[in-house]
Amino acid sequence: MTILVTGARGAVATALIGLLRERGLPVRPASSAPADPSIVRCDLRDPSTFAAALAGAKSVFLYAEPAHAGDFAQEAADAGVEHIVLLSSSSVLTPDPDADPLARSHVEAERALTAAPVPATLLRPGAFCGNAFAWARPIKAGEPVALPYPQAHVDAVHEADLAAVAAAALADPGTLGGRAYTVTGPQSLTFADQIGVLSRAIGREIVVKRISRQEWKAQAGPYMEGPVADALLDYWESRDGRPAELTPVVEELTGRPARTFASWVEEHRSAFR
Repeated sequence: MTILVTGARGAVATALIGLLRERGLPVRPASSAPADPSIVRCDLRDPSTFAAALAGAKSVFLYAEPAHAGDFAQEAADAGVEHIVLLSSSSVLTPDPDADPLARSHVEAERALTAAPVPATLLRPGAFCGNAFAWARPIKAGEPVALPYPQAHVDAVHEADLAAVAAAALADPGTLGGRAYTVTGPQSLTFADQIGVLSRAIGREIVVKRISRQEWKAQAGPYMEGPVADALLDYWESRDGRPAELTPVVEELTGRPARTFASWVEEHRSAFR
């Protein structure tokens, strides 16, 4: 029962590959730019790479790239794939995901898969714990962390927990497959709360500097398109002072409580020192 895992160099896929191998399941790691011969090429923007990557696979872990999601699903069906687990996003649950730059690619990928003949399981995480890496540079430099909405709440999920949920669904598709799961961490924390956790972990104060939307957007400009930055700012504003809704999905599917943000920080403390 070979399982094709796309995006093999990503944090979730890397953890997933390890978990599947621990279960004794055959895994075929795939990437758009394989770094070594043990990883096959599967570029989700290039349909010519699909058939070879899918040959002999029975299940797939798939990142949400909408460009050719329908083509991928059809190639998967032709190859005999019986189950696809899609890493989507909870942003698809917004009232109008088609108008939301944060949600659009995920909802388009979801629609392509759910319209295809292969059963699909949809994983919809909110914020990743790893988003905190964005603060590593100023923290290491002893500079303030500049935020437009420091009291915005997030439901940060540990990437290893998301991998564990995916592994559970891939290992038992008959019971757990074919559904949509909103996956969250165990706590609703503000950005300021998260920075407090980081401060205690590295043993020194981290100053939070509140900046305007315009200032943050100007800083993000070199690496983020304007509409995406605006959508992200709007989302943070909507969560300002409002606790995130949490789900028990991690514990229900894995049998153990979801990891805390503090546990993630302990694992990655060196990145902030």
